[in-house]
Amino acid sequence: MAQTLTTKPVIIQVEEPHTPSFFSRFIRNPQAVIGFIMVAVMLLMAVGAEVITTSDPTRLSPRDRYIEPGPEHIFGTDHLGRDILTRMIYGARVSLSVGLAAVTLSALIGTFLGAIAGYFGGWTDIIISRLVDTFLAIPGLVLTIALVSILGSGLDKMVMAIGISSWPMYARLVRGSSISLKETEYVEAARSIGARTPRIIFRHMLPNAIGPILVVMTIGTAGAILTEAGLSFLGIGLEPKIPTWGRMLAEAQEYIRQYPYMSIFPGIGIMLFTLGFNLFGEGLRDLLDPKIRKR
Repeated sequence: MAQTLTTKPVIIQVEEPHTPSFFSRFIRNPQAVIGFIMVAVMLLMAVGAEVITTSDPTRLSPRDRYIEPGPEHIFGTDHLGRDILTRMIYGARVSLSVGLAAVTLSALIGTFLGAIAGYFGGWTDIIISRLVDTFLAIPGLVLTIALVSILGSGLDKMVMAIGISSWPMYARLVRGSSISLKETEYVEAARSIGARTPRIIFRHMLPNAIGPILVVMTIGTAGAILTEAGLSFLGIGLEPKIPTWGRMLAEAQEYIRQYPYMSIFPGIGIMLFTLGFNLFGEGLRDLLDPKIRKR
């Protein structure tokens, strides 16, 4: 009698590739972690200035001039008897305020113009692109100084000057993204069902370009802080009574040989500020890059 052989079906389970979460990739990225810690410390220092120190950054004390760093004055005092640490803490607030506000303004202007240029094309794209080229042809610091001279002094005027001079890089970035995104299937589908142009641009296209915009904004904050420090060093834009790191460097250059600590600490502060935002921006770029997102 012939024996029949029966075979059981073999079920093969294919495991889907595991995509690490954003937090796990963030922890494994030393640039992002170090930059985030540095930026967070600076933010806390600027926001909690009144809690960290009770001294007045503008109080003059001729008896306490040129006190070297020690227990009573950790960073020493300057030529007018003002505590350098206190002025640095309040100067961090000014730098962050100017940097974040200016970057936000420039990102709004550049994103709006870049999205319009990339989506409509034609003469709209040509006009906006030539405007971008005109702004980029002028050195950024020179353009900012000219705008400050026109607008006048004040914190809001400096924010406007830095923001207006920095928008072209956002316009170029968003324009390139819009050109590629407007041909995608979901944009074509939205257009086919009668979605209006503003809805297509701001609801369907810009959210897919937000990653690169955030990276540029983070790195751009460091540039805005450096610009503010440069203008303050030149004595442009802000009133002399406002404590800024650039003005501290300008006032300390006369005493750099006798009292080098007066310029060392503000210089280190500016370096750490810009380094923290640059590291955080580079880390964000790696985390948001789709080519390495699954690593």
